[in-house]
Amino acid sequence: MRRVVITGMGALTPLGNNAGTFIQNIRSGVSGADLIRAFDTHHFKTKFACELKNFDAGAVLDKSEVRKFDLFTQYALVAVQEAMEQASLPLDKINKSRAGVIWGSGNGGLLSFEQEVTAFANGDGKPRFSPYFIPRIIVDIAAGVISMKYGFNGVNFATVAACATSNTAIIEAFNYIKWNKADVIITGGSEAPVAASSIGGFNASKALSTNNEHYKTASRPFDVTRDGFVLGEGAGALVLEELSFAQQRGAVILAEIVGGGMAADAYHLTGMSPNGEGAYLGMKLALEEAGIEPSAIDYLNAHATSTPAGDSSELNAIERVFGHNNNLSVSATKSMTGHLLGAAGAVESIICIAALQHNFVPPTINTHTIESDFENKFHFPMGKSENKELKYAMNNTFGFGGHVATTIFKKYSEQ
Repeated sequence: MRRVVITGMGALTPLGNNAGTFIQNIRSGVSGADLIRAFDTHHFKTKFACELKNFDAGAVLDKSEVRKFDLFTQYALVAVQEAMEQASLPLDKINKSRAGVIWGSGNGGLLSFEQEVTAFANGDGKPRFSPYFIPRIIVDIAAGVISMKYGFNGVNFATVAACATSNTAIIEAFNYIKWNKADVIITGGSEAPVAASSIGGFNASKALSTNNEHYKTASRPFDVTRDGFVLGEGAGALVLEELSFAQQRGAVILAEIVGGGMAADAYHLTGMSPNGEGAYLGMKLALEEAGIEPSAIDYLNAHATSTPAGDSSELNAIERVFGHNNNLSVSATKSMTGHLLGAAGAVESIICIAALQHNFVPPTINTHTIESDFENKFHFPMGKSENKELKYAMNNTFGFGGHVATTIFKKYSEQ
């Protein structure tokens, strides 16, 4: 079987506009939440989110690209550029028909759609739409634009699985390389959902926290007082390569991906089944593909969005897979980043890879009282990161519609 490794990472997040700053803030337990600046929230139940800080697309993209592309595509290009610089791929020497892009977004150009339709509704009825309107909003455009930038002629498509989107993209990239259909793939996800329609829609479904007085600590996964998730935005990018392909060009290998499990909860439009059936299946399938027992997992980055039902469902599934295991470190990094929706899986994969590289477990912040049914069943690092020798890390993501995607990363060794 062809082994698949990671050689590049790029991050654009509420905790930093590059991977290094992002991981440093994750280790320090920093909250990315603040009052929303993107629009006037006076009439909204939720007035805060985890927005990007000091993002300047013009520093990386030229003016024509900024004009043509929605923020979710801009975010993708910035994160991918960082990942590609780290991977140091010799673009003039590789077979570009064996190089592809699999990129995901749950919403695509939501903000562009909102702006164009609002302008039409407020106008005189004449259709004065931008010629870039459709390319700005369609979900696949980021994957297409990335391939154009780097000249990759291989497999190219977008994944959509709500909040499991970018983990699904990573699993598909893993599969295509494993199946010998590609040697290198840029993968990940991006999301730019901080808009009136998004906040209003999630408020209507009662999914968002409304803790406006204590917004810095509103995302509190597993806590008995949690009241909903905090919206985030950004992008995470990975460069995946077949092992011998990476070795032959002398690439620095960051980690290995060894398993992926995709399943469906098949239960509810927006909620998870109480026993976490889909989550259980996703983790089980990922472990089977990796060829390891549950006890081999040292760290689990939980989906844990800070919703009352969702967190309990996932913990039930984790208990079904791992039993009562105090050696398993479980943390919820959305307590710091907020929920990046379709980009969450990629950003949290970067956290897992960095944890493997540097032997630390990221913390869950803001959480003080874990539900009594689970507080003694696993190890929950709180407030600050902990040093721990890690070999395997698991990353869970679940999405509206019952979508499930779980990945397993391994500390790289030649054996």
